[in-house]
Amino acid sequence: MRGKRRIWVRVVVGLLVVVVVAATAGYWYLRPLLRTGTGYAAHNACALDVIAHRPMTEDLPPNPLVPYLRIGQDGGGYRASVLGVLAAQQAWAVDDFGCTLAPGRPSFGAATPITTAANPLAGPATPRLTPALEAALAGAFGDDLDQDARERLGTRGVVVVRDGRIVAERYAPGFTADTPQLGWSMAKSVTSLLTGVLVGERKLALSDDRLRPEWSDDRARITVEDLLRMRSGLAWDETYDLGTTITAMLYDQPDMASFVASQPLVHPVGSTQQYSSGSTNLLCSVLRDRTGQGADLPRAALLASLGVSSAVWEADATGTPVCSSYLWATPRDWATIGEFARADGVWNGRRLLPEGWMRQTTTVVTPPSAEDPNYAAGWWTNRTASGSVIDQRLPRDAYWASGHDGQRLYVVPSEKLVVVRLGFSPAADDIRTEQLVADVIKVLG
Repeated sequence: MRGKRRIWVRVVVGLLVVVVVAATAGYWYLRPLLRTGTGYAAHNACALDVIAHRPMTEDLPPNPLVPYLRIGQDGGGYRASVLGVLAAQQAWAVDDFGCTLAPGRPSFGAATPITTAANPLAGPATPRLTPALEAALAGAFGDDLDQDARERLGTRGVVVVRDGRIVAERYAPGFTADTPQLGWSMAKSVTSLLTGVLVGERKLALSDDRLRPEWSDDRARITVEDLLRMRSGLAWDETYDLGTTITAMLYDQPDMASFVASQPLVHPVGSTQQYSSGSTNLLCSVLRDRTGQGADLPRAALLASLGVSSAVWEADATGTPVCSSYLWATPRDWATIGEFARADGVWNGRRLLPEGWMRQTTTVVTPPSAEDPNYAAGWWTNRTASGSVIDQRLPRDAYWASGHDGQRLYVVPSEKLVVVRLGFSPAADDIRTEQLVADVIKVLG
């Protein structure tokens, strides 16, 4: 009897060992996926609290992992984990540079001060809306919808600028003209402007290649312009899901550019346009190398000159700006950036961009294969390379910056118009931005 008991004990212990080993192996297999979720949550919590001064558990994406996340402040940072234990990630607030995921608090040095002195859109009184403009903005905010549909639409701020003057603006409850909002991939368009400033200063050229010292194969042929136009040929998956290339880069890589640079070529350089946040972050590492500046580069080279004092451009753990995704600014300051583009880079009488830079970077040059027929060099355009119009509601010369979850910045030179729409719209089928621009043009005549 005692011998049988010993056998059963051995069996039970053996099964427990198998279960523990299997669970451990399963966790380590899933850990990279889980870390992209906890990385998002930690960074989001930190940025909302420090930059936007909003509750740090808002704006989490609709994902099955969300109910199991535990988020809070810990040791001076912002920590997120699965069930309080697994795949923990920490984000740290850095003065003037927002938040960064890192094992310990990083230091990025002094930040270039930004005042509003150079910004003509800073501080004007909120305009009194005409009934027609009020109706146009009402459509953008979904006043005609029931509450659930209005929440799915998720509009948080709209600013309309005509000929350098704010003519309309409106904000959702809990948001004001002073609330910074994340532009997500609208930062790519600002990176195009930043690149133009440095090209004008002869810090680099669009034709420059051999951009990474470790590239000894065909990747050495990738140029600055290839990165701007998303035709590097590097393997990429822009799907926002757990464990994809884009989320692994943003939420589980201390050196984002090196991660991108390590990707293999899957297309010949220049042959295929494929949207890639990795290309933009790789480009910003090149800008950093050419200037010798780190996290402060966008402030020193561009943002301070425009007077966008609310702007916060976050960096990765190496101090390289996350140029694909992490620029925060108020809607008015986003509109200021649009006005700078509309002026072809002339600001307060001073030319900051090479003449014709905006025409060049909003002209589509389609390679043999293109995922996005209206993507130019950091900007989306209303015309393809063949000249066909993308949206008949908008003028042919319209171009725009576009960001995740419904961020838009439209520039329409022929109408002397800039329109900004910011929000949180992961579940919306139509964020009504093209119709907003069309309605505004009709109203303003």
